[in-house]
Amino acid sequence: MKRVLSGARVFTGEQFVDGHCVVLEDGHVAAVVPAPAAPTDAELVRLPGDALLVPGFIDTQVNGAGGVLFNDTPTVEAALAIAAASRRSGTTGLLPTFITDEQVKMQRACEATLEAMARPTSGVLGIHLEGPFISGDRPGVHDPRFIRTPSPRDIDYLMALPERLATHSGRLLLTLAPERVEDGLLTRLASAGVLLAAGHTAAPYERTRDALRAGVRGFTHLFNAMPPLTNRQPGPALAAIESEEAWCGVIADGIHVHPSLLRMLVKSKPPGKVYLVTDAMPPVGTDARSFTLYGQTILRRDGRLVTENGTLAGADIDMMTAVRNCVRQLRLPLEDSLRMASLYPASFLGLEGQLGRIARGYRADLALLRPDLTVLATWVAGQAQWY
Repeated sequence: MKRVLSGARVFTGEQFVDGHCVVLEDGHVAAVVPAPAAPTDAELVRLPGDALLVPGFIDTQVNGAGGVLFNDTPTVEAALAIAAASRRSGTTGLLPTFITDEQVKMQRACEATLEAMARPTSGVLGIHLEGPFISGDRPGVHDPRFIRTPSPRDIDYLMALPERLATHSGRLLLTLAPERVEDGLLTRLASAGVLLAAGHTAAPYERTRDALRAGVRGFTHLFNAMPPLTNRQPGPALAAIESEEAWCGVIADGIHVHPSLLRMLVKSKPPGKVYLVTDAMPPVGTDARSFTLYGQTILRRDGRLVTENGTLAGADIDMMTAVRNCVRQLRLPLEDSLRMASLYPASFLGLEGQLGRIARGYRADLALLRPDLTVLATWVAGQAQWY
């Protein structure tokens, strides 16, 4: 069925347009046209005049939401529940994230993701494996018992997975420590279609630069779970800032990274190379005050998720809040903040021809925002949900 969304201002991913409507058909954007040119043989959906229609948000790092943790229940039901909970904050596409754990559970999470992606309106775009090939010196909240180097079985499974995910345009993102994986394997994985990101790493600057040349594409929650940038040991952070090709995912909650450092990062990188992630955990979207990870209690305190000894355990933030923080804390223009949550992560995933814009032929993944930058409605492949 053809639908016309009319009445709201539109941000196409490139520019704001007034007096236009968006035509949806078969789960995609059929056209963006001046309102007088809207087709008359379509269902008209009137949107509030003070609302803003934007490309749906894309989150490449979502450990959990709505009371569900993917590591606890690596099932298709869990992946779908996390996507549904995240959708209320404007996220129409995400990578359920499975952190360092047992090999059998990791593969179970991948298989569940494949099944979830087969549902056109799931919002699941693939999977993010954050570990287990990370540094024991920078584990964060990851359980050191499960940190390991890649086994032949791991390598065979991961090399074959991108082709299986590609059946539904899915992506495999693998966060690893460059010092734990040799360049030859990095190149093999990248050539097979695995998107490689450096994270939870203690790699020196020089090793990180080598890994970028070998196939590492980006950085996971830059500045966190890695050495600080210092005058004699600039480490992976400077390699990330210096590289014109590398993408940097950041958590804009005002806690994981100081806003002034994020402002500097955005100014230093080429446009489009810094994008938002939430690193969300089960309490996001709920009133829960705690949850369990690896058998230990994680507490929700003052906007933080922490272990009893104070270690950060993911983030207590959703994507809409991250966008607001970019506007209010980083003092970025709204259009740049929106791109950091949509077009830029789509580009990192290699999906910029399908997602991240409101343009003809793009999937109809949209969010409708109120003037206070809260979410009024979303569309995933043209299917609407109002809040």
